[in-house]
Amino acid sequence: MKIVENNSLMIQLQIDQMKQLRAEYDKKEVKYCTFSKDPSQPIPGMTLQDSVNLDALNKYMKHLNDKFEEMKQTMLIKYIPAQRMADLDEEMIVLLKRRDVAEDLNKKLQFRHQRLQIISHALNSWLKSDRSGSFQDSVEQIMKTKDVHDDQAVDELFEDNPSKAKEAEIMLYHIDRLNELISIGEYEKAASFAANSPRKILQNIGTMNKFKAAGKIRGKPLPLLSFFEAIFSTSHAFRCPINADLTLEGIKCGLSEKRLDLVINWVTQEKLTFSDKAGDVICAYGEQDTYNKAKCLALAQIIYSECDQHKKAFLCLCKQGQIQGAMEYIQQFKDFTSDDLMQLITACPQIELIQSLTQERNGKPPYLSFGLTVLHLFSTDMKKVGIELFQELNKGGKDAVEHLVMNDSFCSLEKWQEVANICLQNGFEKISNNILSILRSQSGVAEFEDDTINLMEHVFW
Repeated sequence: MKIVENNSLMIQLQIDQMKQLRAEYDKKEVKYCTFSKDPSQPIPGMTLQDSVNLDALNKYMKHLNDKFEEMKQTMLIKYIPAQRMADLDEEMIVLLKRRDVAEDLNKKLQFRHQRLQIISHALNSWLKSDRSGSFQDSVEQIMKTKDVHDDQAVDELFEDNPSKAKEAEIMLYHIDRLNELISIGEYEKAASFAANSPRKILQNIGTMNKFKAAGKIRGKPLPLLSFFEAIFSTSHAFRCPINADLTLEGIKCGLSEKRLDLVINWVTQEKLTFSDKAGDVICAYGEQDTYNKAKCLALAQIIYSECDQHKKAFLCLCKQGQIQGAMEYIQQFKDFTSDDLMQLITACPQIELIQSLTQERNGKPPYLSFGLTVLHLFSTDMKKVGIELFQELNKGGKDAVEHLVMNDSFCSLEKWQEVANICLQNGFEKISNNILSILRSQSGVAEFEDDTINLMEHVFW
């Protein structure tokens, strides 16, 4: 034991010494060698003969220094911090708002100028006339002439107004500048220029086609995608959202480049005009990209809801498995007919959905008749779904069957007899017997041939 204790003491002393040395080492400033390449390897870009020649090495060293300085200069010119970009975006939004205020003021001043021109024109006409009528009558006569011949009157009154010529000059400048940037291959600058054009004069299908004609360029982003990124990112700076045609084409472009992340950002964050075609495109993409199908359905649902395409939005909810949400959606809009719901069941034949539509909710009658739904399934080659529905019903026993039959106010006796026959034909003899037993057990029920007689019109003694 004495020997073991002595050894332990020696080991502890060594550990303490190592800790002390490490602490002193950490306090010192350690310089690390930044040379990460093996110096024994050949110098890239030089032959073995040049690598041992002093003149060649000096020349290559000068070349590397020039390249380093060029890269430093490029970093200063072409790149800026991300925070600076955010600050510039905020400044741009402020400036655009100031521009909108100035445009409003300009319109008011133009209207005031127009009225003064009319009064001036009326005064000159009245002074040149024999002044038989009053000046007010002369003004009213000119106003009537302006209403009848609006274009001609405006031309006469504004022939010395430079605002229209100025606007035309601005438009021509922006078009020429855009064409110049595209011609030299500066597509990203051209996209930004089009996005920030005044009154969105370059945000149209014609400009889009110019970027589309450029096609794909190796090593660079797709010009068309750059165009849509630029105009969508500045959509909040304008009063009117991006129109439906450009929105649709932008979504198509983003999905064709497999940039679902961009499309998600555009749909949820930007100021766009949606159409049901845009939702259809996203749904079709989701069918191809099964990994992102749930995201596509959620995006399509947002678009359909914005476009008041409630049936398609409901179908998206069902395909996502959000049956509870789908039922709340029906309660919210309440414009679904029984035919609409039958079509939705055909498009999305889920047992949980059918059960939710054919069962009472919070004491209210079901949206669909269970009996008529079963007949619809077997008449539209959806026998498999119908059999699954019978299997679920069979688990509840006679009580479940009785509850469905007694609370179905839309299915007639004959229809229930058809349902019973279908059950018998498909091996669900127990359900068939339960249905027939329930029908016979009701007092005052007879075998009626009239289709108009309803099960709920029984006479109870």
